[in-house]
Amino acid sequence: MKQAFGWCGRGLLVAVAALSVAARASLAQDQPAAPPPVVDSIVVEGNSRLKTDEIISFSGLQLFQVANYRAIQRAITGLYQTGQFDDVRIEGRDVDNNYILAIIVKERPTLLRWSLKGVERLDEPSVRKKVAVLEGRPIDRVGVARSIAAIDSLYKKKGYYAVKVAAVESARDSSNAVDLEFRVEEGGRVVISQVIVEGNSKFKAKDIVKGMSSRPEGFWWFRKGEYNEEKVEEDLRNKIPQWYADRGHVDLRILEDTLVADTAPGKAILKIKLDEGQPYRVGRFEIAGNRRFSTDQLSLFFPFGTAVVAGTGEEIAVPFSRAQWEAATEKVREVYLNNGYIQSSVEPTETRRTGPNGQPIVDLNWRIVEGQPATINKIIVVGNEVTHERVIREQIVLLPGMTFNREMLIRSYQNVSNLNFFEQPMPPPDVNPAENGVDVDLVFRVTEKNTGNINFGASVGQGVGVGGFLGLEEPNLFGKGKRGRVQWQFGRNINDFNLSYSDPAIRDSRISGTLTLFNSRQRYTVGDLGRIRRVGANLQLGFPFFGSRYTRLFGSLGFQRNELTDNPEDIATRFQCDGCSRTSLGLSMVRDTRIGLPFPIAGTAITVSGETNGGVLGGSGQYQKVDLEGKWYTPLGRAGGDNFGGGVQFTFGVTAKSGFVFGDVGPFFFELYSLGGVQFGVPLRGYDEFAITPRGYDPSASGSSVRPESFGKSYAAFTIEAGARISQQFYVNIFSDAGNVYARARQYNPTRLFRSVGAGVALISPLGPIGIDLGYGLDRTDQTGRPTPGWQLHFRLGNFF
Repeated sequence: MKQAFGWCGRGLLVAVAALSVAARASLAQDQPAAPPPVVDSIVVEGNSRLKTDEIISFSGLQLFQVANYRAIQRAITGLYQTGQFDDVRIEGRDVDNNYILAIIVKERPTLLRWSLKGVERLDEPSVRKKVAVLEGRPIDRVGVARSIAAIDSLYKKKGYYAVKVAAVESARDSSNAVDLEFRVEEGGRVVISQVIVEGNSKFKAKDIVKGMSSRPEGFWWFRKGEYNEEKVEEDLRNKIPQWYADRGHVDLRILEDTLVADTAPGKAILKIKLDEGQPYRVGRFEIAGNRRFSTDQLSLFFPFGTAVVAGTGEEIAVPFSRAQWEAATEKVREVYLNNGYIQSSVEPTETRRTGPNGQPIVDLNWRIVEGQPATINKIIVVGNEVTHERVIREQIVLLPGMTFNREMLIRSYQNVSNLNFFEQPMPPPDVNPAENGVDVDLVFRVTEKNTGNINFGASVGQGVGVGGFLGLEEPNLFGKGKRGRVQWQFGRNINDFNLSYSDPAIRDSRISGTLTLFNSRQRYTVGDLGRIRRVGANLQLGFPFFGSRYTRLFGSLGFQRNELTDNPEDIATRFQCDGCSRTSLGLSMVRDTRIGLPFPIAGTAITVSGETNGGVLGGSGQYQKVDLEGKWYTPLGRAGGDNFGGGVQFTFGVTAKSGFVFGDVGPFFFELYSLGGVQFGVPLRGYDEFAITPRGYDPSASGSSVRPESFGKSYAAFTIEAGARISQQFYVNIFSDAGNVYARARQYNPTRLFRSVGAGVALISPLGPIGIDLGYGLDRTDQTGRPTPGWQLHFRLGNFF
């Protein structure tokens, strides 16, 4: 009689089969149960990759032992734990009165290769890191499931809640091996349609949302409103608590945040529930540990109230703001750093308590550890292969033996960066301890870049007709910061050749010099002034103004010879100039503290210049010329980077310019002022070249158009701009220009101006500076005088900064 019992490999309960036939089962009720059988033999079925002995060893079953359900259960569990099998069953068989255990297995296939498909919107390496399976081993089903869950979680953190991830196996030919492909259907990112704030009673929800990174989608393209779990986490942990702390609510608690599906597909509502707590008021103010600066001196930086002196024990009782407290702390740190205390620390502490009337109060304290002041031991420059070290050291305002000053260190870094001879952004200077352990060594690291540029090409319009240009410029000749420039522009209406050479330190002195030679022929077609040929030279010398690093006094001497040919009779009578000449003597003062050149983000540039022509100097013109120009820049903020550069830097700039001519310019009418466009006279974007005249707007003006009446003896021009300095090579801005030109100096009226608005982009290319501006002239009119405001596109080449 054959008896058999079996256990299912996938269940946890092993069923023991009946040891006798149905007839004996009925008799067994009155007789004792038969003992469990003893294993006489063990066989393995279904294996191809693993050996029989290995599988029996993994099971833990042994011959001549009793086969009960506990032993079978342990064997099945042990085999599954090896990770080698997809299915395991154990059967008991009675063959010729010998009891045999049969281990029936289904081996897992070997994973030869896994791949990833469908990842486009996230960084693929970051997604691959979430896969936790190994090639060349039996496929890990649990690892596959975990990998799917990890990829799904990563996408949802980035806002892709519609993502679908699947794992697809592809069997190889006859071998028990597979390839595994993780297929990702990304779907669209969830967009926040609304942010709902609950629990706020002191502040409006829209004001709170403005301080968050996770803001709902808006009308403009930059307000996409895409959900990002990491940004939401940053808002909940830092930004919202900081926003409230800046307004005195330092006990804010975020109670709950929920993302709720909106009615529109792909949209969601972010709900935030919070407890604002009570606003704190400032209590007592203390300073401890200060020796270098007195308590009265440091108390001047205290931001809450005036004439507050630390240590008096008085209740200040004004609203607390953490932003003001942290800003004041940073100013105290800078005071110590700027006086050599680089090892100092200023730690702000806040002690919260409840006042007699139940009002929350915070006592403030600066705990100061000063250390010893540091002196500069050595200044080291590393990485300059072409530029002479003297050129770099002249830009460093710190000297060995001086007390360390962080503000001057930053200014030195900015000055070296302004040279534009090195790769940007430059690494911040290293401040290393000297051998004595007290002083410091400063290390400036630079990387040379190609500074010269060659520009050439064809041009159309803008006063040159059809022609071309060819130029060569090197701002760092011989590695000594000397500048050489050759430019030739040619065409139907122009043939202009310029050669200039500048030396910022003649014979290694602080005297600078510039020599310019030019030979220019121009033809103005509208009004037909004929052809103008100018040949001449100009020499300029510069001297430090009372030893100042940023202010210089310049003296100049120039000579020019002009010829007017092909003139109509009336023009020739008015501007008779057959070999006329002029000699000019000029004096100017320039103060330039700008940083971030060629696209400045801070500082000022002020120029005052005067020039006299004729008189004792001789020549055909008897006139004097005065020009005034001021540029002011202030930083608006920074996205990324630090005080030593990097990141996107935002700036606000104001430019004001005016000029006056007194006397008779004679045949040198082009020494007068013209306004409009960007190529010839004073720029005014949104209008064509020579479009602004002393008589008003000229709708017939164009790039090659000019009349004698287009020039004036005085002008006023103003620009307001807000810009983003993406890098040292790229700058974008929005602007508003206003200006006018007047027939005489006494008619100067800066309240009567032509206005424009627009946007622009400028970059430093291998062919030199290139700028594109789109201006909207607000005060343009047609021939009948009716308002016709419109757009004007401008292209700029060359040094226009």
